[in-house]
Amino acid sequence: MRKLLNTIYVTNEQAYLTLDGENLVCRVDKEEKLRIPFENIENIVCFNYIGCSPALMGKCVSKTIPVNFISPQGKFLAKVCGETKGNVFLRVAQTDCFRERGLTLTRNTMAAKFSNTRQLIKRTLHDNADLRADGDLKQVLDVLSEGIDKVYGADSVEEVLGIEGNCARAYFSVFNKLITNRKVPFTFELRTKRPPLDPVNALLSFVYTLATVEYAAALETAGLDSYIGFCHALRSGRNSLACDLVEEARCIAERFVLTLLNLQIIGDNDFEKQISGAVWLNDDGRKKVLSRWQEKKRTDMMHPYLKQKIPCGLLAYVQSNLLAKYIRGDIETYPPFLQK
Repeated sequence: MRKLLNTIYVTNEQAYLTLDGENLVCRVDKEEKLRIPFENIENIVCFNYIGCSPALMGKCVSKTIPVNFISPQGKFLAKVCGETKGNVFLRVAQTDCFRERGLTLTRNTMAAKFSNTRQLIKRTLHDNADLRADGDLKQVLDVLSEGIDKVYGADSVEEVLGIEGNCARAYFSVFNKLITNRKVPFTFELRTKRPPLDPVNALLSFVYTLATVEYAAALETAGLDSYIGFCHALRSGRNSLACDLVEEARCIAERFVLTLLNLQIIGDNDFEKQISGAVWLNDDGRKKVLSRWQEKKRTDMMHPYLKQKIPCGLLAYVQSNLLAKYIRGDIETYPPFLQK
């Protein structure tokens, strides 16, 4: 089993990363703030403006450590990564597989997403007896259940995505009810993405970005091209395959956001509102989220296919390797992640 190493998150907007021998060094105003050996690093995520030295990027490329550049607001900007592990034949097989079996993969992925979303809602109902009679939540559970049946009757990827859109709208129409702590100082009305217009949307977008970055790194490690997907349309600069696989794991990101809110780990003071109406996490808010996200990644979970416990942070690597095995023909079907 792969060892879970450290993802380095650089949140100080004035930080600059440099190379010193076999160590990554972080400096702010020329003062050293962090020094860590490369052997302990698997991924670097920078929320800073200044960036890092060419020597450091070259070292990361040689050690296949991706360096991701994300705006302080959480928008993915660019990635520097080394040579993809594996061989060119796997990538050719990936393209052929997605052309021939893209609809099957899309159906299974979206069915898993709907099932996992149902589990998230049912867990909230289990923990909150006063919500069990809520008609809106029951109706959404039915919509998601019907969505699972409908995707397997769909004749195209576009039709599956249409079903997914309807299910997503129904789900987010009741998302505010899953914020069960009445002391939370803000509410959620509808999903807004570019830009997020309220604190809950800002949290969701930020955590979705973190998850997508980790799936992109995992796919590169497995030897797959994270830019060639089977569900999301190809777009220059977008990790379409990472976006595909994140769909089945969104329940983890959403449960994480609900925990931050219901336990009041994140509050009003952790956001800033722009003149444009956009709402972003501020520096303190990002640090809180990233600290808890790292803790979440180190918790154990039972993988439904492997039937063994793995750190939550390795889920992206397990699913990426299962997909690679499917593409190579080592297993008959790709088993999407199903939350139990």
